[in-house]
Amino acid sequence: MVRGAQVVVAGAGALGLSTALALAEAGCAVRVCDPTNTSQASAVAAGMLAPVFEAALDAETAGDLDLLLAARDLWPALAGRSGVQIDRSGTAAAGSEAWLAKVRARLARLGLRGTELPRPMLEALAPGIAPGVQALLMREDWRLDPRLALPALRQAARAAGVAFTPRAVRERGEADWLVVATGADLSLADLAPELAVLSPIKGHILRFPQHAGGPISLRGEGAYAVPGADGLAIGASMEPGRRDTEIDAEVVAPLAQAAGRLFPDLAGAAFHAAAGVRATTPDGLPMVGVSQAPGVILAVGARRNGWLLAPLVAQVVAACVTGGDRGPYARRFDPGRFGAAR
Repeated sequence: MVRGAQVVVAGAGALGLSTALALAEAGCAVRVCDPTNTSQASAVAAGMLAPVFEAALDAETAGDLDLLLAARDLWPALAGRSGVQIDRSGTAAAGSEAWLAKVRARLARLGLRGTELPRPMLEALAPGIAPGVQALLMREDWRLDPRLALPALRQAARAAGVAFTPRAVRERGEADWLVVATGADLSLADLAPELAVLSPIKGHILRFPQHAGGPISLRGEGAYAVPGADGLAIGASMEPGRRDTEIDAEVVAPLAQAAGRLFPDLAGAAFHAAAGVRATTPDGLPMVGVSQAPGVILAVGARRNGWLLAPLVAQVVAACVTGGDRGPYARRFDPGRFGAAR
């Protein structure tokens, strides 16, 4: 039997853990290194696997619906192998008729249309929803709970033989490959020059522990609402250029107000605020593939779609290591697309 590649994965977030599991399943000897053995950014997330509304409502990903759908379609297999629970109840755009008209037009340009929810059905699916709010349901958009998914992926990786070390990585060392899945952390930029194109985006998220929400997620005007085991999550701000994780009251206030517009009983209700920092590339898609640095593979820059893209990123990285087919989306992920010399 041919010895599998020795691989170090730097980063224990959604991309790092999914990649480590895929590499171990491909026969590699894998070690995940992270100073805290956790990922603050992946944990501070709502866990939406939402290709349709990401493409329809976010200009950065408007042309990537095919790629986002392909990533989502890999999740059932990953969930089956890892024990991650996926909720397929769907996501609804919820707001005024004027706003929904714009959403319908954007969906139509993508060749899609949603299901109009009658008011009684909306009230059953989103208890406490504000009067006058209308909604358009898309079953194609799913969700998971990051606070449960991260330990599930870690446990699955351990069961597959992945080792974990709570330390930072500074070099490839004796490993055959170093996979950089460090998010917005640029401590390895001297090793992998492509990382210089990454920029940080800070995001706040609020959790209302006294409001369970309903079975579906909502994409509203200025905020989303996602039910979870520890309460309804309301988010998220997008603050380009910020790397700190301090809670900013001036950013939190508009999110709390948006929560109250969707659910009047949340106005003035107690909540917990958290902030995380993600990395983005100039075009909003991650860099996934072989770096110009020898023996280095990048898996960074997924912006706010790290959870959605995780299994596709893992598939491409595993193919880079094993020499397999990288698939039809590897070119769009190519780390060299921003002009770094090969």
